[in-house]
Amino acid sequence: MTRTVRARPDTSAREDLRALLEQVESGLCVFLAQERHRWSRSDGRGAEPALAVAELVGAGGKRLRPRFLLSGYLAAGGKPGEAPVRAAMALELLHVAALIHDDVMDDADRRRTQPTVHARHAEIHRHRDWFGDPRRYGESVAILAGDLAWAYADHLMAGASQAVAREWFDLKTELVAGQAMDVTAAAELRPDAELARHIALVKSGRYTVHRPLALGALLAGRPDLAAAFQPYGESLGEAFQLRDDLIDAFGDGAVSGKPVRQDFGHGKMTLLLALAMRSDERISGLVERGEVEALRERLSGTEVHARIETRIEHLVNQACASLMTAPLPPEWHRELTATASSAAYRET
Repeated sequence: MTRTVRARPDTSAREDLRALLEQVESGLCVFLAQERHRWSRSDGRGAEPALAVAELVGAGGKRLRPRFLLSGYLAAGGKPGEAPVRAAMALELLHVAALIHDDVMDDADRRRTQPTVHARHAEIHRHRDWFGDPRRYGESVAILAGDLAWAYADHLMAGASQAVAREWFDLKTELVAGQAMDVTAAAELRPDAELARHIALVKSGRYTVHRPLALGALLAGRPDLAAAFQPYGESLGEAFQLRDDLIDAFGDGAVSGKPVRQDFGHGKMTLLLALAMRSDERISGLVERGEVEALRERLSGTEVHARIETRIEHLVNQACASLMTAPLPPEWHRELTATASSAAYRET
């Protein structure tokens, strides 16, 4: 039997959440500074991956995954403490690992307005006129930095309960499987709308919203809420990824802080591209020739573009409606509804 958690009367949901997020930021800063110091003492070369991780964390980011984990924890009645903060830190570091490796796979040169790890270290190699291939060197440092961020994440989750450890394992393996599907679908370059939706859900949707919320509920000892969060998390997670696709297709890199038109350039089988290829036979040729700006112009404001916006609206409404049957305090209904809108209708 589920039970509705009563909100604490002395503080608001948002204040509690803000306080924990501040602890996550300070915790990441201290932890990464200690790691840089630890590896710098013997030989600065060994500290390069730790420095790369720290720089990417320090460059900002939305911290959406820690926010959803802590929201799930607090909504489930969890009290402020070290365990949820460490888990939120771990989730952000796992995200950093994924971003670093993503940027290598996508050959992206900017992330959070800064040079990507592999681009920065390739430039260092060129500037110092070192032996070998600068590109291979930069990618090697990036792979190591991503692996290190992944190791940090697992370290911070050490000692978790069996239920939390299982959810953590599922989150990580699902992320890898989603990325593999994404890479293969891009290579196949076949318009498959259902596959595109599935990739959006597995690669990003569950990992961004659903499983962080579930982890928070499990950390608070509420497995029933982990299940209750699923319809909200999966709907909003898919909407989040679809918005990401639209930002890449039609956005401004100066606003988003990362290169745009990357999906077009790599033939990523997003729902936008799958629908466009099915409705317009000329789209495939533009993708194959790498004419990304022509693709943007051809698709901007079209019926396909509008269908993605309609799909996002439907998913957000579906996510918010699912909260009505979840046994949550009213203030957390309101907070998660507001978060759904900000996540799905963002510009970065």
